[in-house]
Order: sequence, then structure tokens, then C-alpha cells
Amino acid sequence: MSISRPTKLILTFLALLAFAFIYIPLIVILINSFSTNKSLTWPPSGFTTEWWGRAVDSEGVRDALLTSVIVASAATAVALILGILVSLVIARYRFFGRESISLLIVLPISLPGIVTGIALNNVFTSYLGGLTFLTLVVAHATFCIVVVYNNALARLRRLGGNVEEASADLGAGGWTTFRLVTFPLMKSAIIAGGLLAFGLSFDEIIVTTFTAGPGITTLPIWIYQNLFRPNQAPIVNVVAAALILVSIIPIYVAQRFSSDTNKGGGIL
Repeated sequence: MSISRPTKLILTFLALLAFAFIYIPLIVILINSFSTNKSLTWPPSGFTTEWWGRAVDSEGVRDALLTSVIVASAATAVALILGILVSLVIARYRFFGRESISLLIVLPISLPGIVTGIALNNVFTSYLGGLTFLTLVVAHATFCIVVVYNNALARLRRLGGNVEEASADLGAGGWTTFRLVTFPLMKSAIIAGGLLAFGLSFDEIIVTTFTAGPGITTLPIWIYQNLFRPNQAPIVNVVAAALILVSIIPIYVAQRFSSDTNKGGGIL
């Protein structure tokens, strides 16, 4: 179906407007991280790399970064294990309540973060003895599992069950079939889901606020706590700019794995 020239111009303008709305603030943050001003002002009166050095030397930034990496890694590991197992069950078996289970798995990422955070906070504080590092990992895993599950399930449905049936006909057991046939074919989807889950956990702030134990500060929480402190504002800009630059790598890799068109369904 052909599109008229006026329609193309309107769609192009709307796309550029959307990109500008998203990316111009990010560019401003990146430029401000080199500003000589201590407050968030525009345009910058000069440029310096001093704040980048101070951010590297900041113990608070390093501790928060380490905490975020550990939490995101643990939550991603849990999400990978549970997401793969559940996707295999949903994709390969027929049973009563299958679609309801699938809905319940996807639901946490659809709910507002504050609703999920309050609900988990009530459970942890009322029935599990209070908030700890473990409660934060569990809270993050509840929504990280969604992206792993969706990626894995989509790949399994795309593959069908013929190759697994052929493996069984040749005498391979369930574990052997999964290890040598199913897993290699869905590996790229799993990697993409894991990267997206890590990124989702790493920059989460709302659920973290309600489920982190005393003294646990992730990088997004540190940024929020120091955003309006005059002496910390330039360092906050640096941290935010660094996160923007670093986030490009996993997002690009995940996109590459998600959009591959190799035969067999993945980059092996």
C-alpha cells in the first residue's frame, strides 16, 4: 500500500518530534556533565572534566554502582532460570489454567511500579520479617522474569516442536534434547532477555524505594537523593551521562540478538 507524500511528511515530522522529545534532554545532561557550573543551568558558561574525576573518586557513587550491579545480576539470574522453565512449560504443554498462569507472569510489568512496590513491601514487612537485600533481589526478579519469559516463549513458539520430536525419535532423553537442541536454538533470545532484564533492574527506582533494606542504596536511588544537593549536582550529571553512554552497549547487543534472522532462530 502506497503512502501519499503529505502523509509521509506528517509521519516524518511526528517521528522527529518524538525523537527530539526523548533525546534532547539526554544530550543536555551529557553536555552539562562537562559544565563548569555547579547548578543545573543552561547554557553552560564553560567546560571542564573536573566533575568526571570527582565522580570516579566518590565513594558513594562506587558503593551504589556495586550494589546496583550485584542486585541486577542476582535478579537477572533468578529471572533467567524461572523464565526459561516457565516458558518451556507454557510452550510445550497443554493444561487447565495455562493462559491464566501466563497472564500472572506478565502482569507485574504492566502494573504501575508504585502498586507493585507497595504490595511487595506489605508482604515483606508483614510476613517475611522486614526488608533486606534479598527482598530487593526478589522484588526486581518479579518484573525481570517478564522480559526473559516473553523472549523465550516467542522463540519457542517460532521454533515449534518438530526438532524436539525428531530428537526424541532418535532416542534422546528430555535433558539431552534441551541441552543439545532446544537451548542452542533459543540461546540468542535468552541472551537478549537477560540483557534487557539486567538493564531493567539496574535503573529501577520506584520498586527499589519500597523494597530495599536499611542502608541499601542503588545507583538510581543515589542519583535521586543527591539531585537537589548543590555540591552534588555536577556529579549527578556525570553519573547520569555515564549511565546513558554505558546503557547503549547492552541495548544494542540485545537488539542485535532479538532481531537476528539466522536459520534455526538465533545467533549461535
